[in-house]
This record gives sequence, structure tokens and C-alpha cells, in this order.
Amino acid sequence: MAAPTREQVLDVLSHIQDPDLGRDVVSLGMIKDLDIAADGAVTFTFELTTPACPVRDRFKSQAQDLVGDIPGVTAVDVRMTANVRPAFMRPKPSEILPGVKQTIAVASGKGGVGKSTVAVNLAAALRKAGAEVGLLDADIYGPSVPAMIGSKAVPEQVNGLLQPVDAHGLKVMSFGLIYPGEQPTIYRGPMVGKAIEAMMVQVDWGASTIWSSTSRRAPATHRSRWRRRSRLPASRSCAHRRTSPPILRSRPCRCFAS
Repeated sequence: MAAPTREQVLDVLSHIQDPDLGRDVVSLGMIKDLDIAADGAVTFTFELTTPACPVRDRFKSQAQDLVGDIPGVTAVDVRMTANVRPAFMRPKPSEILPGVKQTIAVASGKGGVGKSTVAVNLAAALRKAGAEVGLLDADIYGPSVPAMIGSKAVPEQVNGLLQPVDAHGLKVMSFGLIYPGEQPTIYRGPMVGKAIEAMMVQVDWGASTIWSSTSRRAPATHRSRWRRRSRLPASRSCAHRRTSPPILRSRPCRCFAS
């Protein structure tokens, strides 16, 4: 029996509908690298929009069954992959987080409710599903992500950019890794914003999905921290401050801890 044609294979695969997009997988461009051998063996790539697709297994079984029922087909090999598309209406990649295709923020108007725990677990689950994931800990006053990932590594600088710390396959950046120790952070609002922005634009995230764990602390806590440190000198010259990366120069000098 003659091998099936390309049109026959695509026709049966068009019966598979994406439940979220409401269109068939062929018109959505999810079927790639279709190859039909002379002996009737059919191979193709089924490219999903996310590695964490909840209907991944169903798509694969449907594709195998539909193509396998075509007369002349002797074998079906389906390669499941994922290509995360950039978010709709997001800024141009060159403006912020170049190379990052998706950003997801975990936030709350209250502290101590488990934002960091949720962010770490979501990031780990998505990494286990096959995605490249970066975890940005945006908690400046009390970063807990370093303890959760079990790492005290200090980020290295390469070509003017800080390299995220690798932890369990995740690319992690936290103020707790840049500024370790028990000393309180004395940043005010504008300085906190600049520190978070620096961890976004001065870090080599690569092609990652960023899970941002943020913190919301009471303003009174910020003021009390600032008052406790207000007697420190406004500036001091030291060698490590002059030679540190920009993100490290934006924080209080370590010499203040004495």
C-alpha cells in the first residue's frame, strides 16, 4: 500500500482543536517538520505554546491515533516541544529584560503571606515541565529566596552584567545574594525601585520566564529602619565600592556595618 500524502496527514491533524485558542493545531502552526518515509513511517514535531500545557498528553495521543488510522501508515513518531511566544503588547525586548519572553509577578498588599514560597514553587514546577525559568526576588527589606533555594553564592560579573545564581536549574537573583548578612537595609522608596530595576536590566537573564516575588511592608517599618541607621555618615570612600558592579555600588557601603 502506498504511503500517505502530506495533505492527508495535515487533514486529519486539523481535527485537533486547541481548547484555549479555539482553532485547529494545523492552522495555528503547531505541526512542524512533517516527514513521510517511503515505507509509511510518519514523523513530525508538535510545537506547543508552553511546556506546561495541560493538554500536552491528550494532544500527543490524539495525533498518534488520528495519523495511525490513515491507510498506509506503518508508524507514527510525535516529538512534543514548546516555543513560548512573547507576551501580547509587552514592551520591545530591547527596552527591558531582553530575551525574556514572559514575566509573571507574585505580589500581595501584605507581608508574610507566602509570596516567596509560591513564587519558588511555581518556578520549580515550570522548570520541571521543561521551561527556562528565572526567579527574581524583589524583596529588598527581607529577602527569603536565598534560604529557600539553599544557596549563599555571590553572583559573578561577566561583561558588565551579573550572572544569575544557578539553583536546581533555576536562574536566581536576589538582593540577599548581592548583600548577604544580618544588617538591615536602609533603602527608601526611590532607592528600592532602582535596586529592583537594576536586578532586571543589569542581570544576564537570557531566554527565561521571570517569576518575580515581591514584598509589601508597612511604611512605618521602613521609617524605623531608616531612623536606626540615620546616624551613619552619608558617604565614605572604599576600594570595594569603587570596583563593584553598578548594582552593588547602588547599595550602602559594607563599611557602614561596623
